[in-house]
Amino acid sequence: MLRLFLRVPKIPRILLLATLITMVWKAISVNGEVDPARFEEAIAAFEQQDAEQMPPQDAILFVGSSSIRKWDTAKWFPDRTVINRGFGGSHMSDLIHFTKRVVLPYRPRTIVLYEGDNDLAGGKSPGRVHADYVQFVRMIRTELPETKIVFIAIKPSLSRWKLIAKIREANQLIKEVTDDDPLLDYVDVDGPMLNDQGMPRPELFADDGLHLNDTGYELWTKLVEEKLAD
Repeated sequence: MLRLFLRVPKIPRILLLATLITMVWKAISVNGEVDPARFEEAIAAFEQQDAEQMPPQDAILFVGSSSIRKWDTAKWFPDRTVINRGFGGSHMSDLIHFTKRVVLPYRPRTIVLYEGDNDLAGGKSPGRVHADYVQFVRMIRTELPETKIVFIAIKPSLSRWKLIAKIREANQLIKEVTDDDPLLDYVDVDGPMLNDQGMPRPELFADDGLHLNDTGYELWTKLVEEKLAD
């Protein structure tokens, strides 16, 4: 019997490794992973502001995604010393990446945090949002053990209503963490933002159905102020 043997060229190990890395990266990307480097310009702008005039320590730091960035916290909290370091489109993982640059330098007595909205919209699971929240808390506990962290629940919105089940799952996981720690607090915005039919109240939102208008921020200010007064 005639047998034919085909010589298969060996694939260089480095090529195999590169292929494996690419496959892993693609798998991670499918799960909503994002590159924090996309915010480098925004973070550098904050650092430039700090270089020109460093905010006072022991203030209330508002940090998170565009719901924080668009919130005129100086206007809505006129009797409090506040710092706003929101960067729109961010995930909890982005905040973790930049914590040393946009949180720790201010040594705030309270952190008001809003993240998770974009995480879920980008494909991350409620469990991942919860895990990233816990990681952020641990970072703060290590460097600022007396700082209080107030988490604003991921909001129900008109444009992302299809995510409401995941939103509520993530919120519940985080709330369970806050229930066990006196330095962690949770602001429930879900119920107050719904109408009698259990749907998001349109009067709270900007035209995009996602971000808040002044009426929405008035509600959030009231709910957050209750926690700051504790």
